[in-house]
Amino acid sequence: MNYLVAVLPDRIQAEAAYLALEKDSINSMILGRGYKTADEFGLIDPQEQAKKQAKLMAFWLVPFGFFAGFTFSFITGLDTFAWAGEIGNHVVGGLLGAGSGAMGAVFVGGGVGILVGSGDALPYRNRLDAGKYLIVVQGSDTLTRQATRILRQFEPENIQGYADAK
Repeated sequence: MNYLVAVLPDRIQAEAAYLALEKDSINSMILGRGYKTADEFGLIDPQEQAKKQAKLMAFWLVPFGFFAGFTFSFITGLDTFAWAGEIGNHVVGGLLGAGSGAMGAVFVGGGVGILVGSGDALPYRNRLDAGKYLIVVQGSDTLTRQATRILRQFEPENIQGYADAK
């Protein structure tokens, strides 16, 4: 399945493009104010993906960090926190390790989610937030090429084709 996404500056042009596609029996949909939203269409929110990734990483990194900090404190026998006693030193070391694991989950998990997880969804979401409209056509390669020819008449700000990897 191939996708074609065109960005049009206003509702009038988006509706005209939609009607021109419909005239040639090409099914399409409009995304924008008064039509489908990015969430309804399925454009992933990179912030939400980053939160999910950070939580997933924290699930593994916080316990591992605690274990690593506790073990390091135990093996080295350092008396870093004299007020805590021998066992307390190891527990504090474990808590510091867990804190480091949580920090790693936020920075690496969240950063990776924003940088890698978003793809082209973020620029499209930004354009929708700016009041622009998207025309999306799904279909075969031939259909998307035909839709591209029709949509070029409306001088879209951007027109991009995608091939589904499935």
